[in-house]
Amino acid sequence: MSGEPDIPREEEQRIDSRIIPVMREAVFMVQMILFRTLKENIALRYQERSGRHHTRLAGAVVNNLFGTHPSDPEVAEFARHNRELVEEELRGLAGRCSQLTPHLTDALRMQTICDNQEGIHSIPSLLMARALGILEEERPLPMPSTFMITVRQLAAEHGLVEPMQPTAGPQDDPS
Repeated sequence: MSGEPDIPREEEQRIDSRIIPVMREAVFMVQMILFRTLKENIALRYQERSGRHHTRLAGAVVNNLFGTHPSDPEVAEFARHNRELVEEELRGLAGRCSQLTPHLTDALRMQTICDNQEGIHSIPSLLMARALGILEEERPLPMPSTFMITVRQLAAEHGLVEPMQPTAGPQDDPS
C-alpha cells in the first residue's frame, strides 16, 4: 500500500466541465442513500434518543466522511459537541453499511475528481475512507456515465427516484 489511495491523476487530464454538476449530483445521491441508511440504523441502536438526534448524528457522519460542512450552524454545533460519538459511528461504518462500500468508494473518488477539476484538495476524504475500511482500493474506477447510471439504479432501489424505463428504439416502433 502506498501513501495515497489510487485515484486518477488530473483525471487523465480534464473532463468536460458540463459533466461535473451531473457527477456531483450522483455523489450527492450516494450521500443521501448513506444518510437514510445510517439514520435507520442509528434509530434502531439509539431508541432512547429523539428523531432529531438520529438525523443530526447521521448527517454529521456523512458530512465528516465526505468532507462537507453543514450550512446549518446547529448541525455543526451538534457535530462539535458529539465528536466522540460521530467518530465511533465512522469507525463502525464499514461493518454497518458494507453493502454500500462499493458505491461509497466510487462516490468519494468521483467527488475527488470533481474537486480536483475545480482546484479543491479533497484527498483527505479518501484517506479517511481508507483508514475506516470503506475504500475498496482494488475496485476499478468506473467511467462517469457508468457511475451515474449505477447511482440512479441504487437510488431507485432506495425509493429516492423512479426506476429508469427502457427507451423505445427504432425496432420497437409499432408503426
